[in-house]
Amino acid sequence: MPRESKADLTKRAAEITRKLKNRYPNARTALNYSNALELLVATILSAQCTDKRVNTVTPDLFRQYPTARHFAEAPQEVLEEEIRSTGFYRNKAKSIRGTCTKIIADFGGNVPDNMADLLSLPGVARKTANVVLGDVFGKREGIVVDTHVARISQRLKLTRQASNQSDKIEKDLMAVIRKKDWTIFAHLLIFHGRETCRARKPNCAECVVSEHCPSASKV
Repeated sequence: MPRESKADLTKRAAEITRKLKNRYPNARTALNYSNALELLVATILSAQCTDKRVNTVTPDLFRQYPTARHFAEAPQEVLEEEIRSTGFYRNKAKSIRGTCTKIIADFGGNVPDNMADLLSLPGVARKTANVVLGDVFGKREGIVVDTHVARISQRLKLTRQASNQSDKIEKDLMAVIRKKDWTIFAHLLIFHGRETCRARKPNCAECVVSEHCPSASKV
């Protein structure tokens, strides 16, 4: 497929976004939370783990650790056991405790609301920061790139980067997706990836954006 002009690519991306909005009007994060700290912790736990599993762990976890200080002061071994079922529990417990310690020391116990400060937290990369900024603070500083977003963006030819180049994929998407749609776009692709554009067997026949997808019926 020949490379599209920036204008054509942006126009196609806008039409894809419009149709996905119509298809998934309730698209939002599947993680359950009630404040910025809870979403931050839940997102850390969601790495290499399903949102469904995280949601089974967090209700008790958030009741036991309602503030950053509670998490920071939790013994490493105790927190590990409480999040064990989410996988990679040692690193996740270390990240949560380290992040909450820094939140207390540098940000008065409150989750920061900008990219630079979020990225200064242990274990927090752009994906996690974008989730918190977009869903809690309503700020659009980037686009969440998870496995669904990477895969479908490649199939749609909105990026030509490799799957493991999440920062480059994000940069490509930010160049063609309207900024007002940066947060919702990731949710739309995640919903679409779970329901229709699955990794092994995409259902192109039922896809609402197949006419705008260069890979339709080829994957």
